[in-house]
Amino acid sequence: MIRSFLLAAVVASAASARVMDSLAAVPRGWEAVRRALPDETVSLRIALKQPRAEALEQAVLDISTPGHLKYGRHLTRDELRSYTAPSQSATLAVTGWLEDHHIQSAVVDNDWVSFSTTVENASDLLKTDFAWYRNSENDGELKLRTLGYSVPDEVAAHIDLVQPTTRFGQPVAKRSTIFEMHRLDANAAKQIKLATGTAAGCNMTITPDCLKWLYDIRYRPTDSIENTIAFASFLEQYARYDDFQTFQSKYVPEALGQNFTVELVNGGLDDQKSWHDSGEANLDLQYIHGVSHPAPILQYSTGGRGPLIPTTTQPNPPGTNEPYLEWLAYLLNQTDDKIPKVISVSYGEEEQSIPRDYAIKVCNMFMQLGGRGVSVIFASGDSGPGEHCIRNTDNATYFEPTFPAGCPYVTSVGATYYTKPERAISFSSGGFSMYHGRPKWQKTAVEPYLRTIGDTYAPYFDPRGRAIPDISAQGSNFNVIDKGFNSLLSGTSASAPVVAGIVGLLNAARYTQGLPSLGFLNPWLYKNPDAFTDVVIGAGTGCRRRKELRQGASWNATVGWDPVTGLGTPKFGRLLQLAAPGVANA
Repeated sequence: MIRSFLLAAVVASAASARVMDSLAAVPRGWEAVRRALPDETVSLRIALKQPRAEALEQAVLDISTPGHLKYGRHLTRDELRSYTAPSQSATLAVTGWLEDHHIQSAVVDNDWVSFSTTVENASDLLKTDFAWYRNSENDGELKLRTLGYSVPDEVAAHIDLVQPTTRFGQPVAKRSTIFEMHRLDANAAKQIKLATGTAAGCNMTITPDCLKWLYDIRYRPTDSIENTIAFASFLEQYARYDDFQTFQSKYVPEALGQNFTVELVNGGLDDQKSWHDSGEANLDLQYIHGVSHPAPILQYSTGGRGPLIPTTTQPNPPGTNEPYLEWLAYLLNQTDDKIPKVISVSYGEEEQSIPRDYAIKVCNMFMQLGGRGVSVIFASGDSGPGEHCIRNTDNATYFEPTFPAGCPYVTSVGATYYTKPERAISFSSGGFSMYHGRPKWQKTAVEPYLRTIGDTYAPYFDPRGRAIPDISAQGSNFNVIDKGFNSLLSGTSASAPVVAGIVGLLNAARYTQGLPSLGFLNPWLYKNPDAFTDVVIGAGTGCRRRKELRQGASWNATVGWDPVTGLGTPKFGRLLQLAAPGVANA
């Protein structure tokens, strides 16, 4: 009954205003609980259109393309804001519209307008109805959302999106469900330590010594603050100081005494209580450190999970329950001396679960980070071609690319296992984006793969889409210290921090030669496929629930780029030679 009412409200609004977004139904995994009360609080962000969007994209590509005259000449914060600034008329039109609806306290920050108001006001403003929805797959979490919204024609031309409205999902740690994290007893942990750095030992479990041995990582940087490597934590994941010190003593004893720092975003915390899940955050921290020490490490602890009980007094800051936009806005506001040049993110979700305008806006923000010299590394996902493999629009069988890994302006990392040779692991996700076209720097690498598979799976993906992943790294049975115990964890969430640590090392070497950070990596990566070991064994598998695919589906590892391991795994010595000629891998 709630669902029917809300859909009717959205359709009725179209006669007098432009529908900006509309969902055909409540997203899978969510259910309506009750209508929001008129005096409940809702906090929203409006993204204003950027008149110089095309010029900005070209500028970022120029800065990031080896051989271009502007390569490496990254934008300052002020230079970037000159590209993203909306027109004065757009800002005045939107703030005037808000004032007409008794919203006097909106905050304008370049191309964003943030405000809080009552549900009654917001419903009138956006010609919609808000309700509380429960996530049946995530501990009953509740979010205040709507199934669609409209804005008047006179302001629609100035607005990209208003969120959180139709954006139901949230980042999920990319941890394999095939190999769940599990604790080891003391004897097993001792045997692992004794076996590190050998093929036999590293085929069973991964430690920092395994990664250094396998990828030939011998270069050690200084601890210069300009070489800070960051990672993002969501969903009340907090890395633990005690676990970090224990990990150092067992696996990186030469780094004993180094610590990490934390920045709190959007109500995030640095809570060390024992009941909080910390496995993902500890994994990210410990393996960035294991690969790149003594580089400084920064954790962004970002709040934004919805409440478990909806109340009539929601003291919400702007963007509550919307961690990505808040986190990205925070990052882009950092001064040039504070923004880290490598960021690892081990979270994601199905691309089709994200409103298209939201996915495009978030990707634009990652592009802006690339323009400022930041390399953004994302886990590709842990479900092969897909888990459910159901297209939301018509329930047809369709592969499921992941978000934000499908954004062309992040570097997407798949997973391997075993050594000499490495193999694609079955859970490693890949495929082709539904929302983003294939960029020109991928064409030479990806088209041979498409010719090889011909019409195989042709109805189930768009071959014109941005191809995922870009590269890969080990992702199975990583030793992590969590809550005092030696545990094993698998997933592309392990692969991403490994790559982030490697990029941090490359940047450190570049700094010794007076060179800038690598920034947006992908054009450089695809220009240098010889810097990666091609993985030709194994496959990413999934879609086993679909009757059209009796045996499921698989992306096979092949010669050249493939949608399970990308270009392959790092050859650190060759990458170092390319990034910082003359710096020795020693």
